[in-house]
Amino acid sequence: MFKILVDCSSIRDCPSGVGFYTYNLIKGLKALENETNYSFNIYRQPSVSHWLINNNHLPDTLKDISDLQFLPFPVTVSNFLGKSAGLFVPQHDRFWQDVDIIHGTDHYVYPFTYGKKVMTIHDLTFLKYPFYSSKIVKSYTDRIKKCLQWTDLIITFAQSTKQDIIDYFGVKKDKIAITSEASRYDSNYLEDKNIEIIKNKINYDFTQPYILFVSTIEPRKNIINLVKAFNLVKKKYCINHHLILIGQKGWNYETIFAEIENSEFHNDIHHLGYLSDEEVAVCYHLTDVFVYPSFYEGFGLPVLEAMTLGAPVITSNTSSLPEVAQEAAIYINPDDYTSIADSIYQIISQPDLREELIIKGKKRSQLYSWNRVAQETIEAYQLIL
Repeated sequence: MFKILVDCSSIRDCPSGVGFYTYNLIKGLKALENETNYSFNIYRQPSVSHWLINNNHLPDTLKDISDLQFLPFPVTVSNFLGKSAGLFVPQHDRFWQDVDIIHGTDHYVYPFTYGKKVMTIHDLTFLKYPFYSSKIVKSYTDRIKKCLQWTDLIITFAQSTKQDIIDYFGVKKDKIAITSEASRYDSNYLEDKNIEIIKNKINYDFTQPYILFVSTIEPRKNIINLVKAFNLVKKKYCINHHLILIGQKGWNYETIFAEIENSEFHNDIHHLGYLSDEEVAVCYHLTDVFVYPSFYEGFGLPVLEAMTLGAPVITSNTSSLPEVAQEAAIYINPDDYTSIADSIYQIISQPDLREELIIKGKKRSQLYSWNRVAQETIEAYQLIL
């Protein structure tokens, strides 16, 4: 029996992105325990603020997990201590003993003194499109470089991201494994739900058709060009659609909201913030078109979610996005907002094209599942056992 420790530190009270991946990966791995010779145990590092006041806060989604332990330091302190951080793990605790693999799921893996180390790198946005401060870029870069000193295997999600890791960090290609990701939804997700009741919880008048974007509100997602495209398609084609943005505010969101405020159609642009899973699902399901013009993605989960729930997709022809959607989307140059506008109008004005994209998207989405992700992750573990 192989013992695997999986880091769940990225799971927050309102999970998105890395947190979704980590939570669903853990669920998928735990579901396979009885079918494999693996046991999966969960560990967590506190945030700096919680560590300073000795508060081991747990999100609700983790409170029913019994085999969960806290490490003594937050990532920041672990970075400072380097390899010696592993010496501070309670050696007498059986939870930490006889470990075969430690899997860090968020661009970092704790430097235990035993066990092989696996680090998931989701993307290199902070290097390729450094919208963040130089301090943050340096911090993220230094963290990965330090972890590479003790990492035995990297997991990532697309060939394009694998090549980025090779180019930026000089990692040998046989030290990187590619697994898939999966949607938080399946194609039957809304079948047993009352869509009308869910709609009434959302601050939007669904009698008005809309264009949809879902993700963190930050520059990498190219929302400014989406707003410009929306302005253009409203002027050029006199459509009556609104634009819905769903997602939490991220880095440097202020310029995005300034662009929205300056739009002559700002009353038709709605930022709904963070919504529940079922509320987001309804928005995907009812949109006329989902637009995801991100400059760079390590995978692009919103594209997969949209396809799963029957939304026709427009997305960028960059990074991992064509790998995920393949023939099931219309592709645009993210730097060209006129092409985004024309593609939006192409879909909303051609019902046959819209239906074709929906069918292709649903078919494509069926290839992805968290069971597949878990199976592929175990296959990656086997490369170093």
